[in-house]
Amino acid sequence: MSTAGNQQDSSDLAWKQALSIAITQPEQLLEYLNLPSTWLEPAKAASKLFPLKVPLGFANRIEKANPNDPLLKQILPLAAELIQTPGYSADPLQEQASNPIPGLLHKYHGRVLLIATGICAVNCRYCFRREFPYQDNNPGSKGWDKALEYIKSDSSITEVILSGGDPLLLSDKPLQNLLDKMAEICHVKTVRFHTRLPIVLPERITDSFIELLRNSRLNPVIVLHCNHPNEIDAQVSQVLSKLKAAGITLLNQAVLLAGVNDDLEAQVALQQKLFENGVLPYYLHMLDKVQGSAHFFVSEAKAKQLIFEMTQRLPGYLVPKLAREVAGMGSKLHL
Repeated sequence: MSTAGNQQDSSDLAWKQALSIAITQPEQLLEYLNLPSTWLEPAKAASKLFPLKVPLGFANRIEKANPNDPLLKQILPLAAELIQTPGYSADPLQEQASNPIPGLLHKYHGRVLLIATGICAVNCRYCFRREFPYQDNNPGSKGWDKALEYIKSDSSITEVILSGGDPLLLSDKPLQNLLDKMAEICHVKTVRFHTRLPIVLPERITDSFIELLRNSRLNPVIVLHCNHPNEIDAQVSQVLSKLKAAGITLLNQAVLLAGVNDDLEAQVALQQKLFENGVLPYYLHMLDKVQGSAHFFVSEAKAKQLIFEMTQRLPGYLVPKLAREVAGMGSKLHL
């Protein structure tokens, strides 16, 4: 095996080891964060519907014994998830109607979304794909060839979005293989990663991964998912600096969540901290109404007022677009 191959395997080993010690049991989380045992049974019940999963490094950013910590609220299974709420569904964006072949979603002109993997490093409780049929849409490296043939046949497709799950849970070798095949399609110009890993598992952003992007013909864009300034610690700042120094475009999209980031101070601090680390805002999403997430809902009126107040405190380039995704529309709806 080549020296480069050995280095790549070694880098993969380090982040996979960090992922392997993620907290996956409610008892473990409550004990680790000194939280009341009265939360245990509801957390167990909710985690049967959607499993608990949080990397230890992310858990270390949560204030212990604080039930209102904004990071905790994003990952702790609650009894509220068991409530069936009218207007909420398993597939709020009706993505299965835009799923022409396994692993590929084609909703918008000029770009397609490829389900690179069905797993994440963290299970966010508001995830709109918490009930997505990954078992039918996780074709793996062999199945990608069909998706690539679809992309090759449509010259209007200039951008491929790698999503999931989280695409950066692919090891460097299969990821490079996928990028190389995409780069052979002349009309594809940009590869976009929708990922939470630089935030929740910064160990994944290795030098070999950065070189992989630098060496590709494709223009790489990384769209982070960061909802609160407390998610950015020194290690996250370090990897964001490396990505920025490599010339990779960094954007952030967040979800507006009640009790997490639906206040002016949290939003201003988030945008400023992201910008300090070379990241520009992209979208602030209204909640996608997946069943089990109603306790995170923020009204459109409150969201619009929050954006207005942000424009009074921040330069225009640091104010994200407030958006809602509407099933069947040709683009996101800007509010």
